Amino acid sequence: MLFGEERDWKELMCEKAQAELAELIEKTKKHRCAYMQADDVKVAQLWAALTEVSKQLKEIECKLARIECIAQGFTEIGNIAKKDTLRERVSDIFKPKTSKEREQVDKIVDSLMEF
Repeated sequence: MLFGEERDWKELMCEKAQAELAELIEKTKKHRCAYMQADDVKVAQLWAALTEVSKQLKEIECKLARIECIAQGFTEIGNIAKKDTLRERVSDIFKPKTSKEREQVDKIVDSLMEF
């Protein structure tokens, strides 16, 4: 009770939290037949809601893994392009003629790639 009137506790939450909770309650309703059979319906309903949140988290993790894979591909392509460009620039500067000089250019490029 707040100031003599009884209010739903959810009304005391910020609007964004109220909307999130309402959405979760809607998603949880599809498990109503199951949680209504439980000895403690409220606890079972919470577990059903937790299951929905867990499902969402797994979907997000799957999507994130795909995005990370794509990002890794971009990184690898970028590193290859960076190494090729460095090799060209260093070769332009030193103009290696022998295989020993080309090896030295490769060592310089490898060192620069660490930055």
